[in-house]
Amino acid sequence: MEHAKHEPTPQSLPTSSGFLDRLFKLSAHGTTVKTELVAGLTTFITMAYIIFVNPTIMASSGMDAGAVFVATCLGAAVATLFMGLYANWPVGLAPGMGLNAFFAFTVVGEMGYSWEVALGAVFWSGIIFTAMSFWKIREWVLDAIPESLRYAMTAGVGLFLGLIGLKTAGIVVDNPATLVSMGDFTNPNAWLAAVCFLIIAALAHRRVFGAVLIGVLGTTLVGLGMGLVEYNGIFAAPPSITPTLFKLDIMGALDVAMVTVILSFLFVNMFDTAGTLMGVAERANLRRADGSIEGLKKSLKADSASSVVGTFIGCPPVTSYVESSAGVAAGGRTGLTAVTIAALFLLSIFLAPLAGMVPAYATAGALIYVAFAMMSSLANIDWQDYTEMAPAALTALMMPLTFSIANGIAMGFVAYAVLKVATGQANKVSVGVYVLSAIFVAKFIYM
Repeated sequence: MEHAKHEPTPQSLPTSSGFLDRLFKLSAHGTTVKTELVAGLTTFITMAYIIFVNPTIMASSGMDAGAVFVATCLGAAVATLFMGLYANWPVGLAPGMGLNAFFAFTVVGEMGYSWEVALGAVFWSGIIFTAMSFWKIREWVLDAIPESLRYAMTAGVGLFLGLIGLKTAGIVVDNPATLVSMGDFTNPNAWLAAVCFLIIAALAHRRVFGAVLIGVLGTTLVGLGMGLVEYNGIFAAPPSITPTLFKLDIMGALDVAMVTVILSFLFVNMFDTAGTLMGVAERANLRRADGSIEGLKKSLKADSASSVVGTFIGCPPVTSYVESSAGVAAGGRTGLTAVTIAALFLLSIFLAPLAGMVPAYATAGALIYVAFAMMSSLANIDWQDYTEMAPAALTALMMPLTFSIANGIAMGFVAYAVLKVATGQANKVSVGVYVLSAIFVAKFIYM
């Protein structure tokens, strides 16, 4: 008969009076140096795809791909190191998926702003987010926004990413009669992107960690074998970061028309961060007996401040990654996990040739997978209440259909306020929603 297996407790683990144990309180959290290092490696592998995907997306805005690659690695390293040392949380941070696409394809591509001004908008959203993290404004905003709209924002960003991925791969193309139609699958880019997505989805279903990274690199190898990718090597000295270093236009972002852009960066980043950090806290057993979460305020400050710092080197909003839960599942409990992730991101700056080889169809497959993963949040919406369901659906649908996260958020807020008032439920709408709805209506009329 097998003996029951018990989780190790702080008392049953080898105690240590070493520097790392004192700095990260390893024994108090029931973990060891070895466990934290393995957890850090696990999280890094699950989120390392960003160092290949982000430069491709950001380069479409006119930014230097090599500089963005270095900025991505450095931004993720600095932010994650700060999270580990300041908050002592096992969370990895990097430029946010969805927010980078909004930056490149909407703010720069559709609205016509320069990428320098777009970085300025990210800077201001980060400043507001950081300020909110020091006062109770953050709690007020989080409480004021209806849950249905929060879930819809996540799903809408997913749909937005999915459309970009399908468009990049050539699976969906423009059509003058129907706006969009099916692309040409005789084009290897289309079916290779589809193969990449299917590989990632199958591996993710089997809980193979690093599924996205395996899919992206595996599809790149297939392209290399077909002669579609040119081999440039694996390691090299990092490209220069000068083309993006301190290039943000802070004053240029203080344009009235940029208000909704700044708010969009703020809301998506804030709700993603809150959801990710709360989820990681639960899995890492960071909730105290009184219900409070150990180090939550510090983790929020670390996350918000990272977005501000990232703009100076050329990063879109830097945010906490839900992939951190993979490291927590591997036993990560403290900031040593984050420090490990940061060190690996720092070492990745020498992989520029490999990053430059990754083709657009491989990153498109990753975008499509991430899109579908984000859409799962729709399951949390009350589909029986039309005043909750309709604004949420409108928010999610209008993001890809207008090619703008900002428009989706704005339309969702306005629809929510109007429907609640029209159905005699005005008392269920917070003051914050009314204020924001008025701002968005003014935006539609005057901008």
